[in-house]
Amino acid sequence: MEKKVTIRDVAAYAGVSRTTVSNILNGINKTSEETKERVLKAIKELNYQPDFTAISLTKKKSNIIGVVIPSFDKSLAPIFRENHYYTEILGGMEYVFKNQNYDLLISSIMSPIECKNWVQKRNLDGLIFLGLFPKNVYNEIKSLNIPIVLIDNYEKYGEKYSNIRIDDELGGYIATKHLIDRGHNCISFMGHALTKISVDGKRLRGYIKALQEANLPLNDDLLFDGQGSFYEVGFQMGRKLLELGDKVTGIFATSDILAVGIIKALQEHGKKIPEDYAIVGFDDLVISRYSLPSLTTVGQNVFNKGVLSAQTMLNIIEQQTSNPINIDLPIELIVRKST
Repeated sequence: MEKKVTIRDVAAYAGVSRTTVSNILNGINKTSEETKERVLKAIKELNYQPDFTAISLTKKKSNIIGVVIPSFDKSLAPIFRENHYYTEILGGMEYVFKNQNYDLLISSIMSPIECKNWVQKRNLDGLIFLGLFPKNVYNEIKSLNIPIVLIDNYEKYGEKYSNIRIDDELGGYIATKHLIDRGHNCISFMGHALTKISVDGKRLRGYIKALQEANLPLNDDLLFDGQGSFYEVGFQMGRKLLELGDKVTGIFATSDILAVGIIKALQEHGKKIPEDYAIVGFDDLVISRYSLPSLTTVGQNVFNKGVLSAQTMLNIIEQQTSNPINIDLPIELIVRKST
């Protein structure tokens, strides 16, 4: 087995001290350009791989940003396999951070003490929470003095941090109003984890507002709440909807992936979209354009939401500012063949 090259080997090869090599690796300008070039040449010729963990402890900076994603399981595998929302938003973050030599470390939501230990053990430079930011986690990590950026968060205690989101209530409203304007007066709402995820609660409020404006009754039997925004969850919702008979003709699903699962269940039972059921999703993920029929949806630029969250984090780190900013991104109704 080939022996690992150490900082001692680099120092000997370049004819300098280990301290000199360490200073150059850590960006400490205490050497001449000639010495610096000699050390860098030695690093390249010996193929020396620095111990970034040790460097991060010395500099008190790791160039690693932690991203916390809500999950309904101990593993994030189902989310990455079935929910393209998170892959698109993480793609936006990675695009920005990679260009600035930062890496992402991704974890599911965890207990408060686990979260605190994770931050300290990995020496994270910042934290981004997608959706859920539980109060017990907030209480545990607020003393760490680490930059935090929230995405899609509505909690009062989260107001001290920068927040990137859309007007979710408006989204629920325009989705439901679109169905009403198409002549539907019995419309089902299909969300997920309404008691945990404030985003879906806001979209439900928009749904109720549109019904009230049209003098349509709110029927609790038409409200469906699943555990997770997954295709299979939507599929099971679609099967349960069929048990209500033919009175429902319109469906508002709070994510595209739920909508696609619902459509599949209805089609397997001989129902036609939009002749028997018109359906509106949310997000405008790539899958919404390729579903059959193509999905009418409330569009948001998910990739750009990831980009802006990363840029906001970098601004906080580089400017060392604690003044929070709130960015509200635009949404639009994108009408396709499912309505």
